[in-house]
Amino acid sequence: MHKFDELDMKIITELSRDGSISVPNLSKKLGINTSVLYSRIKRLVKKKLIRKFTIIVDESLIGIGVRATMGINRDPKLKDPIHKALMRTPEVIEISEVTGRFDILITLRSKNLEELHTVAIEKIGKIEGIQNTETFVELQRTEKDPVYALVE
Repeated sequence: MHKFDELDMKIITELSRDGSISVPNLSKKLGINTSVLYSRIKRLVKKKLIRKFTIIVDESLIGIGVRATMGINRDPKLKDPIHKALMRTPEVIEISEVTGRFDILITLRSKNLEELHTVAIEKIGKIEGIQNTETFVELQRTEKDPVYALVE
């Protein structure tokens, strides 16, 4: 396991909040030398603690009005073909294998409820091996910025 310290945790916390912050501004915020910060970030990327830098899109501005989570029970013998079919479904943005009453939880997005219904019935419901589904439409979302700390 890689060794990370408190400064590493502060860096990833701040970059998680705003990945577009400049290194000079972040170095001022953290009270460390710019060259030290550059080398720390490079090391965190090399050690794969930071996997990628990305953006957050306001999906409502591009016509995505509905997000939902769907619980799925499946035939265990068809796990791989089901996973591949879900990966080919553009409205599916995340797939998680879970414990509990469902085998899989997926996150979906669509323009509206009508389109979500079509996706659930015509695309996902017709995948061979899917036994039953239950869909939970997101009414409101509150996101919280992560705070990273060392776990000992």
